[in-house]
Amino acid sequence: MLYEVLKALHIIAVIAWMAGLLYLPRLFVYHADAEPGSKQSETFKVMERRLLRGIMNPAMILVWIFGLLLAWRGEWWAAGWLHAKLTLVAVLTVVHHLYARWRKDFAADRNAKPATYYRWWNEVPTLLMVAIVFLVVLKPF
Repeated sequence: MLYEVLKALHIIAVIAWMAGLLYLPRLFVYHADAEPGSKQSETFKVMERRLLRGIMNPAMILVWIFGLLLAWRGEWWAAGWLHAKLTLVAVLTVVHHLYARWRKDFAADRNAKPATYYRWWNEVPTLLMVAIVFLVVLKPF
């Protein structure tokens, strides 16, 4: 029963983290077009900070905690698919930290990138998520 509870908590944390990873760069798209110092820009700053600190950071931490506990309880350490999944989740974590750095740039009115740049980055978490889900469901190796 503990394994199933851990799995449920892991999935809940993944959903919350992925929601943030998909929404934050979309906020950047609109924020990049807002005039620095404008009311709209200041609103985006608040939204981005709350999303990152209130949802994304805690969810990412819980994903790692529950995921590692699942690997331990399920004795998956030798499974090749788990190694591939952990690598992709590490890449997703790097993307998360990249988004956090960009949020700080927006907060300081230092963004120099166009909205199209963030549109492309909006797709990265989706591609990683698809690969991770297939690894977990199919366990190909």
